[in-house]
This record gives sequence, structure tokens and C-alpha cells, in this order.
Amino acid sequence: MKIFCSRANPTTGSVEWLEEDEHYDYHQEIARSSYADMLHDKDRNVKYYQGIRAAVSRVKDRGQKALVLDIGTGTGLLSMMAVTAGADFCYAIEVFKPMADAAVKIVEKNGFSDKIKVINKHSTEVTVGPEGDMPCRANILVTELFDTELIGEGALPSYEHAHRHLVELVESGRMWSWNKLFPIHVQTSLGEQVIVPPVDVESCPGAPSVCDIQLNQVSPADFTVLSDVLPMFSIDFSKQVSSSAACHSRRFEPLTSGRAQVVLSWWDIEMDPEGKIKCTMAPFWAHSDPEEMQWRDHWMQCVYFLPQEEPVVQGSALYLVAHHDDYCVWYSLQRTSPEKNERVRQMRPVCDCQAHLLWNRPRFGEINDQDRTDRYVQALRTVLKPDSVCLCVSDGSLLSVLAHHLGVEQVFTVESSAASHKLLRKIFKANHLEDKINIIEKRPELLTNEDLQGRKVSLLLGEPFFTTSLLPWHNLYFWYVRTAVDQHLGPGAMVMPQAASLHAVVVEFRDLWRIRSPCGDCEGFDVHIMDDMIKRALDFRESREAEPHPLWEYPCRSLSEPWQILTFDFQQPVPLQPLCAEGTVELRRPGQSHAAVLWMEYHLTPECTLSTGLLEPADPEGGCCWNPHCKQAVYFFSPAPDPRALLGGPRTVSYAVEFHPDTGDIIMEFRHADTPD
Repeated sequence: MKIFCSRANPTTGSVEWLEEDEHYDYHQEIARSSYADMLHDKDRNVKYYQGIRAAVSRVKDRGQKALVLDIGTGTGLLSMMAVTAGADFCYAIEVFKPMADAAVKIVEKNGFSDKIKVINKHSTEVTVGPEGDMPCRANILVTELFDTELIGEGALPSYEHAHRHLVELVESGRMWSWNKLFPIHVQTSLGEQVIVPPVDVESCPGAPSVCDIQLNQVSPADFTVLSDVLPMFSIDFSKQVSSSAACHSRRFEPLTSGRAQVVLSWWDIEMDPEGKIKCTMAPFWAHSDPEEMQWRDHWMQCVYFLPQEEPVVQGSALYLVAHHDDYCVWYSLQRTSPEKNERVRQMRPVCDCQAHLLWNRPRFGEINDQDRTDRYVQALRTVLKPDSVCLCVSDGSLLSVLAHHLGVEQVFTVESSAASHKLLRKIFKANHLEDKINIIEKRPELLTNEDLQGRKVSLLLGEPFFTTSLLPWHNLYFWYVRTAVDQHLGPGAMVMPQAASLHAVVVEFRDLWRIRSPCGDCEGFDVHIMDDMIKRALDFRESREAEPHPLWEYPCRSLSEPWQILTFDFQQPVPLQPLCAEGTVELRRPGQSHAAVLWMEYHLTPECTLSTGLLEPADPEGGCCWNPHCKQAVYFFSPAPDPRALLGGPRTVSYAVEFHPDTGDIIMEFRHADTPD
């Protein structure tokens, strides 16, 4: 049997449905899961173990049997902890069948089959009674599924966790640039021109989805704290939990005057009723013991954007209001008590300006990056002429506006989606350019001579950026567009960027290696079966592919010098034959070689290059500075290096990379080329 899976096609710039082996879907689910990351989370494991021991002891002290329900058991780790802590029996629920099968084997291998029953069902489908999955109700619930709907429908009698949402109100130009379009300044021969955002983009509350990031990697210099840490609301899972929409407010006095823009949020879990066993997600500046912080990627911190920035005055009291429904949380700032203010926003914010539907947060940051705009302006000045006919090909790009302000005679821009077409029209109208730039709603491959008003293009322009791109080389779709519109290019036509190149560097991650590293033993329990299952899933396909990660959130050290692997000449059409490269690279610094990181560099002109990866040479220790607006491609070495091994290891890495022009795919293999004697 075959299944259909979506995948970006770099040759068409669209998402297509492909037939895959019937096992592909769950192999991918396992390979890309956070199971290894969770099992490496020592703080989580220890706190859960302590909380489970305390809960079992309280039940036993009441003279009752300790019957445990473990929802979303995964490897069965928490169930085994419960039995080891003295629980009489544990019912372990796991809806994902491959994981449930693994849990059965892990439980058996660790000798707990007589005390743990793995049930392969959704928790809401579990039956209770003489003929049911459980003969009676449990009196202890152990789970990581902080899902209001699951807890409410199950009407579970006891849950030892309290879940507290903690927040700080801050002013941050950097984070605010992920949600709003700023004015863009263009230096021209006639003086400065300013591209202004449409009014409805400025007033739009934005998308309600949370922005979850590794907040520890945001420098405190990038924001100003306007409030103390505020406990916004808590959920007591020892009682019935309601899924009804609600709001919670906290009165506070601003610590300093400024512009309230962003709410930074995290949560604590209290594992016992007394609150003595606590697991916190606090970032380092709000952590009680920053030196003992546990790195984790399965739980991060959250950034929420206020609907509009609000001026605040030091010492002048305000109310921060947290709203939530079944699915998400959002915040608003009020001048008066919400109980007295009937205008408190109850409905979930919805984007009505199109921008937040078309551009994700990194893309907003990229467009708002004035230095990046200045580099495009610098490059455009060297290739534009007053009589140029410019065709812009990118998704939701403002390059056409830059070209117009720099004096181009005629500018066309192609927008293949209705959303980008509508947004660009609004931006052009706000800047009085609706009659100056011709916008064409059509896939670029379908352009006709009539669309271009019978003109030949003298400059084909792209960032290049396309919303369907996931990996850095997916934006090579620009090359396929350049090939498709070749008939519309005039003699001597310029293409910008003129070329692109694929680069790589071998790195040692400070923490990200954990998501791929075997666990072996976790808190005294053997989970090798889980390691083997992940390895089989990776070997199915994932170990031969790179995956996208925003590396500004994941510190690493370069062990090699960066090197150029392949080049792509946009001045010429896509070749018919594959492009290949192979060789070895020397590791110049000691360390664990966890992965090769790949990125694209776009050569706008011979003198001007934009990198989607490293922005500057590594420091003497190998520290890397990554482009914060882009995801880089990470190719993890397999098998993953043992973190307990001595530093050193292989000193060279071999690589073989091949670009297939018929599919747009880049096939690669990196491996350690030698091992120590």
C-alpha cells in the first residue's frame, strides 16, 4: 500500500503530493520526534521521579493501593518510575502504535510486565470496568500531555501537577520586527525615499499562533524589561479542568517607561501539592539557578505580540490580560481593570491584512532588516539603467519598489498567489505606486509577451525567496524560473543574483546533538529499544537527508573552515547534466563532530554577496554567527558521536554532493573519513 505525503518541489516552487512507502509516515514521525531530547532532559526526569515518589507515598499513606494512569507513555519511562516508586499497578496509554509496541518491549526488558499494562488507544477511548481496559479508575495520573481537553473529558480523579504561566512585559525592537512591517528607507540620487506599510498592516493584531523559541539565545541587550515576572494564571489538575474560554488579569506598575510590545512567557510545573518539587522553563535571566539550567528543545519559551504597541510610564499602573480558548493564548494591555472595561478583547486575534498569512516571523525580520535592504540597493545601482525593464520574481518581495525608486523605466513583478498579489497591491497603493509598478498574478512559467506589454526584460531580479522553500537550496526555484522566462529576456539581459553557491562547515553543537544522540540508560532504565527504533526510522531515509534548523537558537563551534561545495550560474539556464562535487575537509579544531551545516550564498554582483548562513568568519574558538532570518540545513553524522568519548576522534570528513536538475534535489553524504588507531 502507498500513502501520499506533501513535499516542496524546487523545480516548480510548489508543494506537491508524492507517493511514499506505507511505512514512510511513521518512520518520519519517529525520526523527527523529540523522544531522545526528552530522555536526555535530566532535570525533567529527576523532577518527575521525585513527584511520582511523592504521589505514590501520599496514596499509600492513606492506606490505598497506588493505581497509576500514564497518558502518552512513550517509552514507558514514567510508568517504570511509578512501579519502582511502589505503585501497585500502572496503565500506560499510547495512541501511536509503533511507540506502543516499543513500550511493551521496553517494559518487558526492564522486568515490569507484571505491573504495567500498555494500552494502544487514545486516552478518551479507554474503557473502565470488569470487561474494560482498566478494571477500575486510577488514583494517580502521570502525564506530560498538558492538554485541557484530554484532562477535562477524562474527568480524572487526581493529578499532582500545577501548571503556572509566568510572563514578562518587554519592549524589543528586534522581536517587534517579527510581527510588524517597519518603514523601509531607500537612498536614491534624488534623496531618501521611504516605503511605508499600509494602515491595515500597521493596525492588524497579527497571527494568534505562538512564537516558540530558545529565548536563552536572545540577548538581554535586545529587549527592555517593563514589568516584574508576573504569574498570569495557573491550572490545578487535581480538580476538574474547564476548556471554556477565559481571561486572567494582573495589575502591575511598569519598572521603566517605554513601549510595551511583547510578552515573554514560560511555565512552571509543580510536581507536588506543596510546590517543593518544581520544574521550570524560565530563561536564564529569570532562573533561580542559571548555572544548573537544563537545555531542552521539547519545551521552550514563548513570545506573544500585543495587538499594538502601547506607551507605558514608570510607576503608572496597568493591567496585563491573558486570554485563552481551547487552542491558544493571547495578551492585551488595559488601562483600567478588565472587570470595569467592557472593551477587553475576548475574541482570538485574526490577521485581516494578509501580511501575517504570507510572511512568517523570520520573513518579517528579513524584510525589516535595513542593512539587508541597503545591500540590495547597493547591488541594484551597479546593474540598473534608466531604460531598464525589470522583472521581479519572488514571493511577496519589495525589490520591485526598490527598483522603481532607483529610477527604472518599467517594473513588472510576478505574484503567483492571491494572498501575495493582494498584499503587494495594498503596499503599492499606500506608497502611491499602483500606476508605477505592473503586478501580474500568474505563475512565472506561464508569462506571455502580452503580460510584459511586448517588452523584453533587461533585468531579471529575485531575492530569491519563495514561501514553499524549507531547505536553503529550495530557493533555487529562481534558477528554474530564469530558465522558463528565457524567451522574454532581451539581448545582454542581466540576472540578479548572478549566481549562488552551496557552502558547508563541520560543527560541534553545544546542545542540539541531544536530539539525535542515543540514550541507552535513562534514570536506571534500559531504553536501548527506543534507540534502535529511532535508528531504524532514520536509516529508512532521514539519515540521508538534512533538516532545517534556525542555528542562531542553537550555539555551535566550527571544527573546520567553511568551504564552497557547488556553484549555480544564474546567467545561464539550468543545465541538463547533474552538478557533482566530492572531497575531504580537515577538522582544524578539537571537538565532537556532530554535523555538517549547509547554506546558500547569493552573489548579487561580483562585489556583493548575501549569505543565508555564516555572516562572518568564526572566532578563534570556532564560535559561529548565523543569519537570524534563515534556517540552515543540518546533516547529522550517523552514528551520532558518543558524548562521553574523549575529544579528538576523526580529523577529516569526506563528502559527496550531487545536484539533480531534473528534480531540483541535492543528494549528499558526509562521513568521517578516518578514525583514530
